[in-house]
Amino acid sequence: MLAGLIFAIEEATDRPGSLVATLPFGGMTLLEYQIRLLNGAGAQQILVAVGKMTPGLLAAVNRASKRAATVEIVRSAEEAAEKADPDARVLVLADGLVTTDPVVDRMAADGPEALLVTDDAGSPAAIERLDMKDCWAGIARISPSQLAQIAQMPEDYDFQSALLRVAAQSGAEHVPLAKGWLRGGHAVERSVDGLASRNASVLAALTERLPGWSDRWIFTRGARMVLPELVSRGVPGFVATLTGGLFGLGALAGIWFGWSGVGLVGSLVATASLASGAAMSALRGEEKRARRVEAGIFLLFAAVTLLGGWTEFRLLGTATPLVLALIAVASQLLVERASSLHRRWWASPSAHLLLLTPFALAGYVEYGLGAVALYAFATLAAAVEATREKP
Repeated sequence: MLAGLIFAIEEATDRPGSLVATLPFGGMTLLEYQIRLLNGAGAQQILVAVGKMTPGLLAAVNRASKRAATVEIVRSAEEAAEKADPDARVLVLADGLVTTDPVVDRMAADGPEALLVTDDAGSPAAIERLDMKDCWAGIARISPSQLAQIAQMPEDYDFQSALLRVAAQSGAEHVPLAKGWLRGGHAVERSVDGLASRNASVLAALTERLPGWSDRWIFTRGARMVLPELVSRGVPGFVATLTGGLFGLGALAGIWFGWSGVGLVGSLVATASLASGAAMSALRGEEKRARRVEAGIFLLFAAVTLLGGWTEFRLLGTATPLVLALIAVASQLLVERASSLHRRWWASPSAHLLLLTPFALAGYVEYGLGAVALYAFATLAAAVEATREKP
């Protein structure tokens, strides 16, 4: 069993009287975001260590309790030790910690006690020095027995520091903080402005969920520009998804009435909106919804391609465009289901739409369908080859 322990004690440096945990982050509070991370990692019990209760903290806990595992407030190590399941692995998040799912998932894995560390004392992730080389980077995996050890200490101890010392003295494994995690926004912040900058980094990392070249170099860049504005204004994630759906319907209508170029441009706008909606859902911990939205991009590609093939079939009187469209969609469907790791150059639904658009604008949809079918089939061949056992 996995349990979580979040510290929510420190006040913000630029907002006296407000706890860092209650500062806005990702369209919610930082505490809610941290609870979302632990819940996504499989935590069945989450403890929030507090020094004082504030209305903002209580409201954040109440909101998080509706969407996550059991969330309880504790005021001391003794209370935490009493409430923690004796057979649980306890994943500790430092006060003011901003991180991402891959980091939490790595530290939540089965294993002995562990500390996430950095050897750069000047890093924004460095909290407290452990030895001459490493500093704690904000996440620890401990046992309930170590919580019990801290409960025996004098009352004037610092809960977080004492926990860190007990874990370090027990010989906990040091897990180095990867550079990719740092670029993804992993850090400890104490101010509103600091959290705002980390919010942009985390959003940028979430927009890179899809590995293809078109998503990374085109749609991701667009999402990075609009997502911070949407999140800061509290725009619900379904708005971007709904916008994508409306543009998608408009794209299909344009193709049906013979305006293929306009329709394909509309499909690109729809794809960008859907990608932004998926990232916003992932930020809020709605992973299933994010995957459904990403699946919607494939459905958009399939509908645009098949409808384009059908309109060309009616226009030209030959079944070739429709057959090419069917080959493209069927091949890409098999690619999406392939178990092999997707390569950057492989075809994706958004890449197909990008490839088809200039052909449609030039009035050569049938040639575009041929290029898309060839690209999808080549990717399928590469995916099959990647699954073969090498001698």
